[in-house]
Amino acid sequence: MTTGRLLIVMNAGAGHSQVEASRAAIRAVLDAHGRAYQFFLADSGSALPQQAELAVQQARAEGGAVIAAGGDGTLNTVAQAVLPHGLPFGVLPLGTFNYFARAHGMPEDITAATEALLSARIQPVQVGLLNERIFLVNASLGLYPTLLEDREAYKAQYGRSRLVALWAGLVTLWRARGRLRIVLEHDGQRSKLRTSMLFVGNNALQLAQLGLPSAQQVEQGALAALALRRTGLFTVLLLLLRGAIGQLHTADKVLHFTFQRISVRPRLPYGRRRIKVATDGEVGWMSSPLVFAVAPQPLLLLCPATMETPA
Repeated sequence: MTTGRLLIVMNAGAGHSQVEASRAAIRAVLDAHGRAYQFFLADSGSALPQQAELAVQQARAEGGAVIAAGGDGTLNTVAQAVLPHGLPFGVLPLGTFNYFARAHGMPEDITAATEALLSARIQPVQVGLLNERIFLVNASLGLYPTLLEDREAYKAQYGRSRLVALWAGLVTLWRARGRLRIVLEHDGQRSKLRTSMLFVGNNALQLAQLGLPSAQQVEQGALAALALRRTGLFTVLLLLLRGAIGQLHTADKVLHFTFQRISVRPRLPYGRRRIKVATDGEVGWMSSPLVFAVAPQPLLLLCPATMETPA
């Protein structure tokens, strides 16, 4: 259990009323227990890395723990700053799916999660790398980054809920036309693949919900790759249905395998050297080749003393 000050990083621009209510709930718990803390508030997502760095500097100076309060994207940004310094890292889930927090036993209720932090124990957990960028839950290229961009646009218009996220995904699939041609280098072997999406998972809970047997290997130190073979809209919808009921592993249109490191070279239009990727729900651009690997250094996560079973 860490006894230093809790340095809490939040994106204050992501739904002002929700942020204020969450801050009040966190304060109430910490004040009641006499625990020292400090908030580092970013007024937008672009300001989040700077606030995370300030929290890291403070934690290094006084021996505190850095806490990320938000969804998986916020957790990713803060963890990126924390990982190189080997500092204790805690999470307070405020997102839609909260896969990382749930996989490690953190309650989704903000009051219960703050209570859990007070008696949490440090547990080293695996982190994935996509080139220089870490990912806690997943990383991808192809259809999935487009789906995430559309999802955020729909959430801005209709609100943040799992139903809105599902509807945005269906609309993206209806409009999607692109296909990726990639060369995979894995265990000394090269193979060509034509796919609409390459998805790499580092979260056993998410993989288990999809019905993929690789969830167990991820818990034992691997990453899991999933690619959709060339398919039409109707087939992709059927695959989504299989994933929703946890039977994606039975689909013959899905390629999945586990690995420690793979290199991916997408075939890009002439003159273009970068491709759109997503890490934990955040979309950006990276130069080819793309290297997915297990990070050599674990994240020192504050896990509840008695872990909940993720739902």
